[in-house]
Amino acid sequence: MSSRLCACDQRELLDILSRPYQEDIDMARRLNGDLIVLGAGGKMGPTLVMRIMRALEEAGSNHRVYAASRYSDAESRREIEETGAKAISIDLLDDRALFDLPDCPNVVYLAGMKFGASSRPSLTWALNAYLPGRVASRYKDARIVALSTGNVYPMVPIETGGCTEDVEPRPVGEYAQSCLGRERVFQHFSLQNGTPTCLIRLNYAVEARYGVFLDIATKVYRGEPVQVTMGYVNAIWQGDANSVCFRALEICESPANILNLTGPELLSVRWLAEQFGQRFGVEPVLEGHEQPTAFLSDAAKCHNLFGPPRVTPEEIID
Repeated sequence: MSSRLCACDQRELLDILSRPYQEDIDMARRLNGDLIVLGAGGKMGPTLVMRIMRALEEAGSNHRVYAASRYSDAESRREIEETGAKAISIDLLDDRALFDLPDCPNVVYLAGMKFGASSRPSLTWALNAYLPGRVASRYKDARIVALSTGNVYPMVPIETGGCTEDVEPRPVGEYAQSCLGRERVFQHFSLQNGTPTCLIRLNYAVEARYGVFLDIATKVYRGEPVQVTMGYVNAIWQGDANSVCFRALEICESPANILNLTGPELLSVRWLAEQFGQRFGVEPVLEGHEQPTAFLSDAAKCHNLFGPPRVTPEEIID
């Protein structure tokens, strides 16, 4: 395994996830003005802010980075503040507080609701579809990178290789529908105000503390059944995903640009379980049979723009 991915504790993991690539440092040199990350206290936010701060430092830039979030996890706020970024505790649905945020010409929008969406549908729609309009109005003169999801696409046959950005969305369920609502609202205000925007459809960011790899590994380790009915997935190392989210500020357009973000591989759930089984010295318990369709994205456009992910699935597994 590559030594750059060897981590013995959470601090080393954070260092790996936030270590900027040369392309991030070059981007930091070109960055025009301060930057704000909205929804910075979630899964991706802290390591994204850390990566940006380290890139700015190595680039010799003095631009400020603001990180706005509810910060239900105090540890996330502490990690962000240690980098020198300005953490701002805020309910983004509070209009007065939102419009009191600092002016910034660069916005990375990570806010939204996924976990618990089915039990709180009205809040899910407020955060995923209403809030983008308020943010787009507040930062109409900025460049906005907004995180979305590949769940807006329909399931497609495995042999297609996944949906490209040209495939018409057909979201299933309220969470996915509200995420398409997020996109449509950002697209509307991008057109109305001429706001350069990039919508990033992510499938799925993983690291050692969460994600589909960890879910499968945990079940294999515990001897629990791994369902292979949804037989194939896309995934990308969170550090690679964060790098693209930062650099995508340079491809914001009006009308809004759309970018799939994931790894190039169609990963078999059965293969992932077997790989973890080999490393743990156990036989994985597999249930079901692979269906012919899955939620899959083709990220060739992203790889052509920014290069392929640096971290391979095998390295993530290790």
